[in-house]
Amino acid sequence: MIYNFNLGIGWASSGVEYAQSYRAAMLRNIGADAKFIFTDMFVSENIEHMTRNIGFLDSEIIWLYTFFTDQKIAPVSYTLNDLKETLPSGSYTYTRNQKTGRIMFQGTNNFYTVYFTDEKSDRVHRVEMVSGGFLIRKDYFTYSRVFTEYYAPLDKKAHMYLRRFFNEDGTVAYEEINDDGKVMYQFPDQLICSKEELVGYMVSRLNLTKDDLLLIDRTTGIGQAILRHAGEARVGIVIHADHFSEGGTDENYILWNNYYEYSFAMDKHVDFYVTATKEQNELLKEQFLKYRGTAPKIYTIPVGSLDELKYPTVNRRPYSILTASRLAAEKHIDWIIEAVAEAWKKVPQLSMDIYGKGGEEKKLRELIKKHGAENYIILRGQQNLKEVYQDYELYLSGSTSEGFGLTLMEAIGGGLPIIGFDVRYGNPAFIDDGENGYLISVNEHMTARQKIEELTDRLIRLFTEADLDSFHEHSYEKARGFLTKEVELRWKEIVG
Repeated sequence: MIYNFNLGIGWASSGVEYAQSYRAAMLRNIGADAKFIFTDMFVSENIEHMTRNIGFLDSEIIWLYTFFTDQKIAPVSYTLNDLKETLPSGSYTYTRNQKTGRIMFQGTNNFYTVYFTDEKSDRVHRVEMVSGGFLIRKDYFTYSRVFTEYYAPLDKKAHMYLRRFFNEDGTVAYEEINDDGKVMYQFPDQLICSKEELVGYMVSRLNLTKDDLLLIDRTTGIGQAILRHAGEARVGIVIHADHFSEGGTDENYILWNNYYEYSFAMDKHVDFYVTATKEQNELLKEQFLKYRGTAPKIYTIPVGSLDELKYPTVNRRPYSILTASRLAAEKHIDWIIEAVAEAWKKVPQLSMDIYGKGGEEKKLRELIKKHGAENYIILRGQQNLKEVYQDYELYLSGSTSEGFGLTLMEAIGGGLPIIGFDVRYGNPAFIDDGENGYLISVNEHMTARQKIEELTDRLIRLFTEADLDSFHEHSYEKARGFLTKEVELRWKEIVG
């Protein structure tokens, strides 16, 4: 079995989760059994809805908190009628407003707030119970009650002091005791005193053998526990970002990225590392030898793949640009908007669609409005883009830190040239400067304004000087190396 370890997942997931989703599909294709383990606590959403959303199968998912129960990963199917059957007949009133319902009982401030999975469904994800104006309990459901949180007032706030996790038949599997953020886990036969120990206990109960493989995508808070209990299983660390800080590195010392520092220090206990590009592989090998005097095994495997190249069924929309990412500050979508707005003054046919969701959305809307660009710069939200890239003429990236860049890979798979910064490691893997886009040189002294000006210059140059047909063809040629059949061969080398 291949066990893949991660922390969390969301509706606007990061590249790590999408990389795992690609890997899941490839491992299925080569007949390798795999599980994907998530260790974060999820209270606002059912984990199954988010994992299914990006392509995982329910049977592939292990959630730390239900691992110790007989609850299966499943969509929410518990309904309002199921809930009402647990209530005394005729002793309440019920109202609903979109995704929430309210069940009012007799007395003062005694009610349930019901949270549905969506605005139209009657499927209930959780219920918050208030008595006398005080929150006392929250129940969470899939096809049965999965866990319950118990609350008491403390310093005029609701304090969660206990979580109780249930088996399908309603019996208690174990409890999480919460004392001002310090947690303990009470099992019938033992007491576990931290979440890290809980992760280790889970790994120990996997009954690992030399035939098992552990792939760790995020090590924060869980890496040590996994390595301690790995036993004879092989362990691989997957690197998703730049692994060191150049500013903190000199001839005698390297400042590793803190996400990877522990796993690099434990290289004698790690069987191999996986980088997404050969450039990062070669640099990491040099650094291990120079700063640690070791030579670990390092594979290069793209974190994603292309099932096929996507060609337009009609002509590409002239002068069209797209970018796709989480709407987060580090993606610098604001630079892209500024550059397109400036280039539009010289090339007024330009239009750009921005795909993705995130915390910067409001700020970006305001920036678009500030430039009066609402008619040609559009926020399109989160969408499946596999049949979209080939409709555009250019992919534009503002990121200055990409370990790989799944959207960059998908872009060249749709024949798109790319404009982006010449930074480790993603952009150089997909852009041949002047042949299928432009790599923009950057340094630490460049201001944001200078970077915007460089993006603007390349935009104007591409749409006024470049041979776009040649650029499209060169992107398709580069994309062939990322076809699924090629990437599957690399995974076979690891998993056997």
